[in-house]
Amino acid sequence: MRHPLFATGLSMLGLLGSCQMSKPTVPAAAAPAARAAVPVWQSAAFTVYPDSLVQGAFTARALSRTRLTSDYQSPANAFQSPRVSFKFSLNGQDNEMPPGQDHLLLALAPTDGAALTTPVIVFGQQYLDPRPAPADAYLAPNTPLTIRLDLRPVLAAFKAQGFYPLYNGQKLYQADFKQVFVAGNVAPLSWDFDKLSHKPALELLDADGDGIYQATLVLNAHPDQNATAGQWQASLDVSGFPQLESDYPLLDGLYNLALEEARRAVEPDGTLRTGQEWAGVWTRDVSYSIVLAQALLQPEAAKTSLRRKVTPAGRIVQDTGTGGAWPVSTDRIIWATAAWEIYQTTGDEDWLREVYPIIRNTIEDDVPVAYDPETGLVRGESSFLDWREQTYPGWMQPADIYQSQSLGTNAAHYQGNQVLALMAARLGETDVAQAATERAGRIKRGLNQHLWLEQAGYYGQYRYGRNFPVPSPKSEALGEALAVLFGVAEEGRARAVVASTPVMDFGVPCIYPQIAGIPPYHNNAVWPFVQSYWGLAAAKVGHEESFLASLMAVARPAALFLTNKENFVARNGDFAGTQINSSNMLWSLSGTLGLVYKGLFGMDFQPDGLTFRPFVPEALKGTRRLRNLHYRAAVLSVELTGFGHQISRVTLDGQPLPEATIPATLTGSHTLRIELGNEAPPAATQHLVSHHVAPPTPAVTYAAGQLRWEPVAGATAYQVLRNGQFAARTTDTMLPVPAPERYAEYQVLAVDAVGAGGFASEPVPVGAARRRTVLELETVTAPAARPSQGYTGQGFIELSTSANRRLELPVSVPAAGRYALDFRYANGNGPLNTSNKCALRTLRRGEQWLGTVVLPQRGVEEWANWGYSNPIEVTLPAGRTVLTLSFEAANENMNGAVNQALLDHLRLTRLD
Repeated sequence: MRHPLFATGLSMLGLLGSCQMSKPTVPAAAAPAARAAVPVWQSAAFTVYPDSLVQGAFTARALSRTRLTSDYQSPANAFQSPRVSFKFSLNGQDNEMPPGQDHLLLALAPTDGAALTTPVIVFGQQYLDPRPAPADAYLAPNTPLTIRLDLRPVLAAFKAQGFYPLYNGQKLYQADFKQVFVAGNVAPLSWDFDKLSHKPALELLDADGDGIYQATLVLNAHPDQNATAGQWQASLDVSGFPQLESDYPLLDGLYNLALEEARRAVEPDGTLRTGQEWAGVWTRDVSYSIVLAQALLQPEAAKTSLRRKVTPAGRIVQDTGTGGAWPVSTDRIIWATAAWEIYQTTGDEDWLREVYPIIRNTIEDDVPVAYDPETGLVRGESSFLDWREQTYPGWMQPADIYQSQSLGTNAAHYQGNQVLALMAARLGETDVAQAATERAGRIKRGLNQHLWLEQAGYYGQYRYGRNFPVPSPKSEALGEALAVLFGVAEEGRARAVVASTPVMDFGVPCIYPQIAGIPPYHNNAVWPFVQSYWGLAAAKVGHEESFLASLMAVARPAALFLTNKENFVARNGDFAGTQINSSNMLWSLSGTLGLVYKGLFGMDFQPDGLTFRPFVPEALKGTRRLRNLHYRAAVLSVELTGFGHQISRVTLDGQPLPEATIPATLTGSHTLRIELGNEAPPAATQHLVSHHVAPPTPAVTYAAGQLRWEPVAGATAYQVLRNGQFAARTTDTMLPVPAPERYAEYQVLAVDAVGAGGFASEPVPVGAARRRTVLELETVTAPAARPSQGYTGQGFIELSTSANRRLELPVSVPAAGRYALDFRYANGNGPLNTSNKCALRTLRRGEQWLGTVVLPQRGVEEWANWGYSNPIEVTLPAGRTVLTLSFEAANENMNGAVNQALLDHLRLTRLD
């Protein structure tokens, strides 16, 4: 087993040491004594037989290929812990205490029969129940709890100074205060802060005006959720889909379950529904689903769904993401790969001509806004990991997330440019094809230069920071898989990624190691669709153990839960306990199907044919048939025998088939037979790890020549970075810092006993004041008349689609050099986590483009919530320079009508 992932990832920053992780203490699943069948798969967590699956005391069984049963009971609900973690939220934001610092109550019924009530908890002061939890205690269903909050310190601050200083240094002004909520870990509590305003039961009210707010909730009120449906019996007609039959009834039954849920996912309007609990079409969800299976299975519904995600101006919709969607999130480009997959499965030339300009225009819009000419990488949030506290340090604001450069999103942009080049070449637009190929090449080089972790053997999660970004050494499963599948990782690195990326007993977690204090959703969770992409990456490089484990990791939850759930907890494999979940999830069921079509049968769709590259693990050897497979104008009956991934013989209607490729021109019904050579690939193991949580992120301050921070729970040492490079290692919680001759940013990250490092702290500038120049923008143009507070100088200005579309900014600096320019701004047009009203502007010097200024949303109607935009580095001469800030065509956001922000001042910081 390769030694540690996190230590090796940080070694490039000077961290020394390694760790040895123990196997999980999950008891091995055992088959009933009467069972004679040999397991197909066995791990420390569960065992799979041809017709059943056993996890502890629970069994899922295939009574036939169209009937499944399960007696699974969710331990998370059946035996809910009485430890209730919660915190309070002003205006639906996570702003009471730092991430990972929560209140804790033991929800045990009082012995005197009184109602269960919390003490009056002062906002911002952590409450920890001092009582020990009895070993056998659990939270009874339907437990009423009254939660009481003392908000008087906040209200007093409003009265005394007009604002309340939040833990993160931001100010909440009285005019912006609207509501107070409670968030937490036990239903009906939720950690989804963005949805709190839609759950009136979670709002605390002050009925008598004394400053004590309260709400009464019924905890653990849905005991019926702890059980599965008991059985699944096929009830829909799926005969028009490919029909699978093999020697493994359980896997066949799960395939048929996925077919039925795929049929159920089609809405009356012909689009693909995201999930049972998620109506509508979401760009990334449907795109990843189309690539996995829906392009083959339901191409017309796939087309209709992609059309739904195109703006009137012919651009791909970024329908979700931090701070107002695009360009803080930029993974909409995966739409291009889905559109190309539909073309390859159907050969529809009209479709090709329809989608080509959409993809071309979308990338042309992304280039000036999101593409970094220095690194070659694309800025923006990690693909699909768009709940910021689930995968980012708490200090990162939406502008910081925009500035980051993530693995999965860059892999998607790499492939999007490859797709554009292929389309352009087929349509005779050679200039477009060449430019797209060159962009793809720059992205690939950038990923391999800036995110590859040589000692870890996989790519880092993302580059993050402000003026001096560093790589996060966490693995990011979807990004690792896409890097292999799309060819970012070439042969040697591709094999290393599959062999080295951390995998847990229940599957590959979205990220690893986990983030302290963050409940399962993306953190500490496995998503079956991600697992499916991971399995296909393993199949591509011939890693049998990882591919087989992926097949089983996707089969296990579907068999036990009798539906394709969206996610489950990585630590215990349960569907309960994640913050949001749904049955009948489109990308999960598509993953089940994709592992059959693209994994076991190895279907590789190309513009001019369908090539079969099967990979059958030895444990699944035998004969499997796929009948009624529609490929363009042909209908195929495919028989696959043997095991391995080397074809010994392949025939079409009894005649040898060169390259195992069905020509796109084939018509009518045909029989394809593939015999594998029964040669196992070279032995290779997964990097199996146990659940591990990295230390929390330190909060660092600087004063009187010293960096200081509070001790971090679980930390044994601290790593100090200066301008993104290793500066020191210490076991103390302070470090003397000499006065720098140049601008310096310091960060601290905590390291635990096994070498796992958490996130680096927010950059702390040292000596910045004497190297900064500020231009108050109300001196440039008329100040805005609208009310706000917390600005500097004498006022602020407003930008909108009609106001201040072009500003001249005369700046003067004392010395020539490299400067970071950013704007202090407010954008109250939407919440941090969703909506589509991120504001953008273009910064120029004369005709020279300098960069795009991104002004993400910071809270609904919070026009006094000030923060800084992304920094743009420019070289300035000494003296006076006139810059322009303009609203240009490239600055159109996803909303179109609202592109608005308040600007307080422009800050110029000399970096060299």
